[in-house]
Amino acid sequence: MVARSSEVRSSAVRHSASPGAGGGRGRGVGRLAGLGLGGAALLVLLTGCDVGKAVDGFGWPQGGITPQSHRMYDLWIASCIAALAVGVFVWGLIFWCVIRYRKRGNALPVQTRYNLPMEFLYTIAPILVVSVLFYYTAVVQTGVDKLSKNPDLVVEVVGFKWNWQFNYRDGQGRDANTVASVLGTSEVIPVLVLPTGKSIRFEEQSRDVVHSFWVPELLFKRDVFPGNVRNVFEVTSIDQTGAWVGRCAELCGTYHAFMNFELRAVPPQEFDQFLAAKKAGKSTQEALEAIGQNPYATTTQPFDTRRTKNNFNPSDASAGAGS
Repeated sequence: MVARSSEVRSSAVRHSASPGAGGGRGRGVGRLAGLGLGGAALLVLLTGCDVGKAVDGFGWPQGGITPQSHRMYDLWIASCIAALAVGVFVWGLIFWCVIRYRKRGNALPVQTRYNLPMEFLYTIAPILVVSVLFYYTAVVQTGVDKLSKNPDLVVEVVGFKWNWQFNYRDGQGRDANTVASVLGTSEVIPVLVLPTGKSIRFEEQSRDVVHSFWVPELLFKRDVFPGNVRNVFEVTSIDQTGAWVGRCAELCGTYHAFMNFELRAVPPQEFDQFLAAKKAGKSTQEALEAIGQNPYATTTQPFDTRRTKNNFNPSDASAGAGS
């Protein structure tokens, strides 16, 4: 047994010290570099196609209606493609090693140590991948959170248990005045009417607990805080007309699941007519009819509060009685 082991070691040493070993390593590094360049070229080609649509957005919601939502969607798709490219490369290396270095008799495979090109690759490559992802994430996040000095429209979003109020303001901040308002009730879903092609700033606050302003087609949520916290965000524009459901995305109490509203995007001239009608004292439904819009929400409907006397322990009911 000792002699056989010695022969194997000496054979392995002779193989590793052979003149062609350095050339083999060079060819291996060249193949790895070729694979890397090929993967990068594939990534560039794929990002130029609508890959997200073919794979249902890799789980990300599609159909964004603002430039910010499009940038976030593109970042997500590119990140998924990069992750798949890295995964395919790693899986390929694993299966290549399994096949190339599978056991063949009792002979040991060539032992390789202190391979500087390989160590450089698996140390620097992850750093480069993380750095690129971090850079583009920071760029997109900065663009999404950016605020302009003079937005075209300022809307104050007020959340309360369990509905919404939308105030059209004549300026920014708490000192601005409300020129028109839309108030939701248990019987009528509030309709937030906004113009297309205009920059819109949302200033949020809550009357009671934490709520969350969420329109899925905007592709991000913003919390609505009580007290002196005024959460502010802005969209560059809304790209298309239409109606989309909005929701509270923060568990806020009994009727949280039914705390809905509707975002209605209309052309700028129709929005001006709507706002003028509201300023003249017309109701939201009358103002919507004045511009040829459906007066009530079309994407969601009011909830049944079930607030009858049977829900509030009527005095004529005996303690502990049930039905």
